Amino acid sequence: MKATLSSNGPQVYFFVIATSRQHLVGLVAHRQAVDICFVGNEFLCRLLSDEIIKTIFAKAKHFQMRNVHYVQGQEPEPKIREYFYFIDHQGMLFLDDSKMKNFTSCFKEKKFLQFFFKRIRLNRTGRYEDDFPFISLCGRERNFIRCDDVPIVYTHVINIENSDFLSYGYAGDLLVSKFMPDKIYMLPSTGRVYHPTDEKYGGVGLVKSKLAIEFSKNFEFHNSEINAPTHFRWQNNTYELDQNWFREQFVRLL
Repeated sequence: MKATLSSNGPQVYFFVIATSRQHLVGLVAHRQAVDICFVGNEFLCRLLSDEIIKTIFAKAKHFQMRNVHYVQGQEPEPKIREYFYFIDHQGMLFLDDSKMKNFTSCFKEKKFLQFFFKRIRLNRTGRYEDDFPFISLCGRERNFIRCDDVPIVYTHVINIENSDFLSYGYAGDLLVSKFMPDKIYMLPSTGRVYHPTDEKYGGVGLVKSKLAIEFSKNFEFHNSEINAPTHFRWQNNTYELDQNWFREQFVRLL
């Protein structure tokens, strides 16, 4: 499939070459440049211009909008029940079909959240993989998950025995990952900040916007501020940021 995109400027050609779960993968040709672009859940492997990105992302949404039919608690086979969940960009967990998704309607019980999040995996079941790319298995329950961005959203920095950890899932110190200051990555087109997570979750975690704003105060931009930050100051140290892990992670998942 070939789409011609134009925003009152040079034409941009977007060639769809594959789809993987909720990630639309295509080739983008702009003037003399050809780039690989990953679009979906607002993941963009490489920055073009914000205007072009918005146009491409709008096109990508067309491919992701499909009617998904399910019933909460359905039994596709004897003694197997299926439920469907949504994780927003703040990391809050909801039933997918909840009409109101806010703090009052999200799941809050920490033990449940610990149990649920620790069992999240990439969905390889052959069921709902395109629309619910993650799953949390609980005995005979299949809990399918779709995300506004990614399933792991880091909300706080927690110090445990003089080491810094990132907390996720709103379960306090029950769900943490070791903080790696040199792996912070800001995506210039969206301003969102990412940090590695366990491979079983897809390898990429999002930093909640409130925490990302705090982190951004410690960024240094040695390649101009239109590009990703190059250094990060943390606890009296300055770290040179790894600019490659984010891109490599998505190439590996294809």
